[in-house]
Amino acid sequence: MLRALETSTAEHRSVLLVDEIDRADDEFEAFLLEVLSDFAVTIPELGTVRAQVPPVVIITSNRTRDVHDALKRRCLYHWMDHPGREREVAILRRRVPGLSETLAAQVADAVARLRGLGLLKPPGVAESLDWARCLQALGAVAITPELATASLGAVAKYREDLEAITAHGVANLIPG
Repeated sequence: MLRALETSTAEHRSVLLVDEIDRADDEFEAFLLEVLSDFAVTIPELGTVRAQVPPVVIITSNRTRDVHDALKRRCLYHWMDHPGREREVAILRRRVPGLSETLAAQVADAVARLRGLGLLKPPGVAESLDWARCLQALGAVAITPELATASLGAVAKYREDLEAITAHGVANLIPG
């Protein structure tokens, strides 16, 4: 935050990314609210650091808890859905070196099916990446029911979700 405040100028506005604010404690959220009200922060050892020009602030949330109304009032809301199939395949191929087009497409398709199951924690792109890396480490060329079962812990993070996937049928996740 200090760097964003110190370096933001009319010629070169800083960007401050606060990722997953919903995972921060109330004290940090209150501190952030204070910073956003004046675009300044006072530190006894350093004095007051004030932005010449307010930085562009991007705050993300996964809604694991509700963010305080005072903070929401200072934000523009923009919902971002999961990426479409082609975009997710491209992300997987870019972020997982050596991942085949076939395996990337299978992971994207299977994760899309998982997202439709009403899980407690529907998998995001991070889980898609984890699962692709896991399958790759297991030597997968394609997802099989056995490989899917062995690696579901990379994509499902709750016992209840694993049970729901099992009840749905792991084989039903795999594109035919």
